Amino acid sequence: MAAPGTGTTRRLVQYVVVRSDLVHTLSWPLGAVITQACHAATAAIHLNYDDPDTQEYLSELDSMHKVVLQAPDMVSLSSLSETLRDKGIAHKLWVEQPENIPTCLALKPYPKETVHPFLRKFKLFK
Repeated sequence: MAAPGTGTTRRLVQYVVVRSDLVHTLSWPLGAVITQACHAATAAIHLNYDDPDTQEYLSELDSMHKVVLQAPDMVSLSSLSETLRDKGIAHKLWVEQPENIPTCLALKPYPKETVHPFLRKFKLFK
């Protein structure tokens, strides 16, 4: 994953942000929450399949890098989605149906340094 002409390796990362209250407050089974993250990550890849960074990310199947972060609740997740949309950062907000509950979001793969500043307030999912 060397950047053209630089000889340095760039790290492509797919960030996934999951509502932690689903597990810790609303008592969703952990497997159900993991499923939500999988849906969002797959959808973000699908929606951005032709993107050069996505293609590069997929070409390195054995070294894909994902970071799973936690949003405390629906309001913070929705706010993040709005910020990302306003900044032109491609992502998929996963809304569980038929309940119509936003559960998580996933970004398309980006160089780590491109998106990180918008995600600083979110901690690793625990």
